[in-house]
Amino acid sequence: MEIGVSTFVETTPDLKTGKVISHAERIREVVEEIVLADSVGLDVFGVGEHHREDFASSSPAVILSAAASQTRNIRLTSAVTVLSSADPVRVFQDFATLDAISNGRAEIMAGRGSFIESFPLFGFDLKDYDELFEENLALLLKIRESEKVSWKGGHRPAIHNRGVYPRPVQDPLPVWIGSGGNSESVIRAGVLGLPLVLAIIGGMPVQFEPLVQLYKKAVAHAGHDISKLTVASHSHGFIADTTEEAADKFFPSTQYVMNKLGKERGWSPYTRGSFDMARTLEGALYVGNPKTVAEKIIYLRKNVGITRFMLHVPVGSMPHDDVMRAIELLGKEVAPLVRSEVAKWEKQESGE
Repeated sequence: MEIGVSTFVETTPDLKTGKVISHAERIREVVEEIVLADSVGLDVFGVGEHHREDFASSSPAVILSAAASQTRNIRLTSAVTVLSSADPVRVFQDFATLDAISNGRAEIMAGRGSFIESFPLFGFDLKDYDELFEENLALLLKIRESEKVSWKGGHRPAIHNRGVYPRPVQDPLPVWIGSGGNSESVIRAGVLGLPLVLAIIGGMPVQFEPLVQLYKKAVAHAGHDISKLTVASHSHGFIADTTEEAADKFFPSTQYVMNKLGKERGWSPYTRGSFDMARTLEGALYVGNPKTVAEKIIYLRKNVGITRFMLHVPVGSMPHDDVMRAIELLGKEVAPLVRSEVAKWEKQESGE
């Protein structure tokens, strides 16, 4: 069971002071968070790509590279790379470079992205949203397979037997498919034999179990080995020494972000009641003391089949010290509890 952290490097106002942290300061904080996550034994750290004022992470590979030379073991991934509006050649080159700096710890998490700012920024039409992703993913995988590439598609200039460099340390460079729960993307990941990341940020996580089974069926149908593939969860949460402290610290910034996005997307207002309901064992928020959060991750593993868990923290801007403490508790207290219990459970399941 792999456990890690993901972030969008958010820069929303401090709700007590009204101050907005600079992009530069928040980026430096995230590098510190990655270094801490490595030192406390977490498995993976993901940085998401966004192109708007309240996120500082337009270039995840650069942020991850800044942390790569200061870390030893932790895997470094995008979460996600918005592949529909990116050049697959450049994406591969950036993450192959990260792979070199980290000596084989880079990953690409490819997704369509739920934010659309990158499309007008880079000159793409939203009507090509799905077609761009499919074409760019195919090209990315082709580059991964072969040093020399010939390619002709509908949205990018053709490539005629050109080399793409540098080549990564890992062969192949890991490429994941990120999905918000769309069955087509789940099936595509299975057919291609790529690991899957599900954004489980609302409702009841057990509702994703049929998607995990659908993924496994697609993997088997395509002739891939499911034992070599991972199903991950990207889920919001926060850890403190007590559950009350975790809830009271995490709610304000979470409510701010959810209501801001809600106005853009037509969601209902986000209330403390909604927040507290999602903190229950069956809910999608992983907020509490280490024991509470560990129990929820174990529940997710047993009932949904997730084999990598990524805690998305913070949601909105929170004090850096609080975020660092949450990462410390995740690595030092939550992860050992989860790994121990999952190992016991799997041993019982196998009849040993």
